[in-house]
Amino acid sequence: MPDAVGYRLKVGVLIPSTNTVVKAEYNRMAPHGVSIHAGRMWVSNPAVHTDELSLRLLREMEARMRETLDVLLTCEPDHIVMGMSAIAFAGGAAGNDRIARLLAAWSGRSVTTGPMACVQALEVYGAKRIGVISPYQPQGEENVVRFFADMGKEVVRLRSLRPPTATAIARIGSGEIIQALREIDGPDLDAIVQAGTNLAMARVADAAEDWLGKPVIAVNTASLWHALRTHGIEDRVVGFGSPLREH
Repeated sequence: MPDAVGYRLKVGVLIPSTNTVVKAEYNRMAPHGVSIHAGRMWVSNPAVHTDELSLRLLREMEARMRETLDVLLTCEPDHIVMGMSAIAFAGGAAGNDRIARLLAAWSGRSVTTGPMACVQALEVYGAKRIGVISPYQPQGEENVVRFFADMGKEVVRLRSLRPPTATAIARIGSGEIIQALREIDGPDLDAIVQAGTNLAMARVADAAEDWLGKPVIAVNTASLWHALRTHGIEDRVVGFGSPLREH
């Protein structure tokens, strides 16, 4: 018998313990009959204000992936999402593929990563030249540029907001995000992509598409969209950007 709440799809998402945005945004976006279940990878120190600290956090998250996934699998999800985009951007396309393959092998489930989902959304629009907003330090920015270059996309401009801790990413408000969008926009961009799953961007992206006149792809919207479409769930969800609304 199907699950009483997630009778269409149960999505298991791996997130850092500091993340307060992914599950909240997914719950708002999920169609009826789709349930969201989070496994939290424990963060021992949330400081990310230098490259060294950011890299330490990435190493810690990768070391905790398997144990967190094993706990998450006890609720028998149908699909796994890596709900930390930085870990999947690291190492470019090869690094993203390695993370996706590990999660698929360990779980026996289909897998979504944020970078993978963003590229598939960009393909829907035929977008090649992009702007990127992120909360990353310079090393994280390099990973983003490398990943998109590997996938045939040119990052024309990148704007990082750089809060001091992983927890503080969730405190960045819509005003700061809107300012960053305006700063990087231009006629030379086909689309704008947002990385960093603890940055609350889904609703802002939806509104920004109206006044920018181009796709604005929030990583959480893209990853849930990818998970739903992978399982044949074609519901159109309004209010979180054009991938879910139109595709």
